[in-house]
Amino acid sequence: MNFKTIIEPFRIKSVESIHMSTEAERIQYLEAAHYNPFLLNSNQVIIDFLTDSGTSAMSNEQWAAMMRGDESYAGAQSWERFYNAVFDLTSYPYILPTHQGRAAERILYGHLGGKGKVFISNTHFDTTRANIEFSGAVAFDIPIEESKNHENYYPFKGNLDCEKLEKLITEHKAENIGAVILTVTNNSGGGQPVSMQNAKDVAEVCKRHNVLFIIDCCRIAENSYFIKHREAGFEDKTYKEIVQQMFGLADGCVMSAKKDALVNMGGFLALKDEKLAEACTNLLIITEGFTTYGGLSGRDMEAIAVGLVEILDKDYLYYRIKSTEYLGEKIREKGVPVMYPIGGHAVYIDSAKLYDHIPLDEYPGQALVCELYRVGGIRCVEVGSVMFGKYDEQGKLIPAAMELVRLAIPRRVYTQSHVDYVVEVFDEILKNKSETRGYKITKEPKLLRHFTAHFEKI
Repeated sequence: MNFKTIIEPFRIKSVESIHMSTEAERIQYLEAAHYNPFLLNSNQVIIDFLTDSGTSAMSNEQWAAMMRGDESYAGAQSWERFYNAVFDLTSYPYILPTHQGRAAERILYGHLGGKGKVFISNTHFDTTRANIEFSGAVAFDIPIEESKNHENYYPFKGNLDCEKLEKLITEHKAENIGAVILTVTNNSGGGQPVSMQNAKDVAEVCKRHNVLFIIDCCRIAENSYFIKHREAGFEDKTYKEIVQQMFGLADGCVMSAKKDALVNMGGFLALKDEKLAEACTNLLIITEGFTTYGGLSGRDMEAIAVGLVEILDKDYLYYRIKSTEYLGEKIREKGVPVMYPIGGHAVYIDSAKLYDHIPLDEYPGQALVCELYRVGGIRCVEVGSVMFGKYDEQGKLIPAAMELVRLAIPRRVYTQSHVDYVVEVFDEILKNKSETRGYKITKEPKLLRHFTAHFEKI
């Protein structure tokens, strides 16, 4: 029987208080933060949708496991449990623990990259692209054409365009391709899932050209839900079997465990090739730590080992995907232009469409994140020309492909009543949308400017 109410498949054992700020307070907070939600203090936020990374609530089983954390420098028992949990899913023999995903990216792409090298992805995330470009390499995004239409239903808008992949490999030559990276789900592409067939097609192209195939797997469990329920032939497979099959297609993976491992800190790099693993291990020891702890405490590794099991629970995944879908469908019914169908970990709003009166060089996405905070104390992030825009030689903005705003939902943190509150805030956003104005950047770093940039209202 299908009930309308989405029940959280857990009981709440501990709570954290929220300061219910007033709009007048939030206006002051926002001005002091230079209109950048990243610069707000957490106690100034009512609903924090800035990221789903490291913001999960851990289970009682994870907390219990942390108590047996073995903090030995080398060969800890916690390392063994961590290794076994990762190997069980990936089957990759060389597993390098890191303090978070971007450390694994820096090690792998720093080694594979450099001037003249090319990386290809369905869509590189911000830190992935930054690590690649910092090495001197070039990053290309080639999502399928269907991903550009935000309104039509297509089950796997996160897919990589294999026809374009063939052309790019031929154009730049296989020996210059650092890696092909399939991000599942496709975060910067709207949290959209990747089909198993697409992963197979990418693997076939890479194998034929002898190009390294890496999966950015931080949301692979959520991706497995969409494969089971949308892709023919997987109806009777377990989520674990689907995850294992997808890993089996690639040469390795990078994971921020702060997403689908349900922890607050941690990550890993896992590889099939011994020679590549040796080179990365040297970098790991120099920058992160010894091979059996990497940048993690024994406690962290224990929590990850448990989280990698809990994430594949069928009741949990149903709740996770359906509660995200609930928010997206509710605001879509009100006329908010969202990327459709709704993704697994977040709802993405087309800010350029919502604020079609704000020019792209006045950052409509930044306008929306500021309005959501001012009206309802909701913190979220722009995934558009602030995050991915570049400048031409004359200093004019080259806009990003999409002007999205991401409402990333922390795992096991908010209830349906919190989400209903967010839906109500959008009533005010829509009511005042014609009066909303854009922003200009007054201060920015060279890389990853969205984290620390300062803005002014226009």
